[in-house]
Amino acid sequence: MPTTNLAPSVPSATGSRRRSDAPVAAVPIRLHVPRRSAPKPKRTLATMMALTFGALLVGLNLFGMRYYLLPRAEQVRDPLHIWLRPSGYIGQAAGVLALAIFLFLWLYPLRKKFRWLGFTGAVSQWLNVHALAALGLPLLVAAHATWQFGGVIGLGFWSMMIVWLSGIVGRYIYAKIPRSQAGVELTIEEIGSQRQALLDEIAVRSGLDVHEVEAMLAPDPAPTKGLGLGQTLHRMITDDLGRRRAAAALRREIRRHRPMKRRGDLAALKEIVRLANREMALVQQTRMLDATQNILRFWHVAHRPLAVTALVAVIIHVAVVVSLGATWFR
Repeated sequence: MPTTNLAPSVPSATGSRRRSDAPVAAVPIRLHVPRRSAPKPKRTLATMMALTFGALLVGLNLFGMRYYLLPRAEQVRDPLHIWLRPSGYIGQAAGVLALAIFLFLWLYPLRKKFRWLGFTGAVSQWLNVHALAALGLPLLVAAHATWQFGGVIGLGFWSMMIVWLSGIVGRYIYAKIPRSQAGVELTIEEIGSQRQALLDEIAVRSGLDVHEVEAMLAPDPAPTKGLGLGQTLHRMITDDLGRRRAAAALRREIRRHRPMKRRGDLAALKEIVRLANREMALVQQTRMLDATQNILRFWHVAHRPLAVTALVAVIIHVAVVVSLGATWFR
């Protein structure tokens, strides 16, 4: 049976082209990696500062944990007492810093309300800073209170913790609404355009048919209208888990049809999965848009009174401490 010659033609010494007589094995298709890959999200300065601050807080609490676990009577005789007690040099400094951060968090609602503050940055950037600044508050307040949460300190701490947990839920819900990089909600037309572009890019990069990719990444067809508060949150979490399963299935399918031998193949596969997660998130967020907006409005109604309550509790605590003179900066 004759063998098909797959070798490319090469120029001879005289300038003519000739074909090699030796048969060449077929070259396997590899993952297509465009020269201009999609930009990957980078850590911002605020994120790096928050990570550094968080590491310092963890280190401080681990350093003082032996002291914090002692009974009150023994803490007084401990060498670290002068530093770590609530009115100590480190303990009260932690409290002052926690108060400053807590007051800083109230600048975000002002930025949302007054448009003339636009020169200070986009609302989405303010939200990110707002969320990052709040993450370290529990450890900071715990260090100030020496992990003892009774009396007025306990009132302020637990009020703040309720607001803190509420903020985490709110940030999770906020992220479920499709937005542009500037934080503006996308229209249905913009979402559809982005989704189709993502499907095309995934198909090109993976070598799979675009319809096959779309079928593999198809969302849960269950209806989303008329969902209550708990049902909406449950569906959001279910969508997140389903997105992970679909991305894993796509990864396995690509590995089954394409070799992973070159150094860049795994990086290309990781980028494909990232794009697939983005595409699935757009579809899921679009299907849940009405329910998400309803639950976000409900969250705003509940979060603000909690935040005001926490602020009042913190002000009462500070007023009592200052009136009693229990400060090292008096």
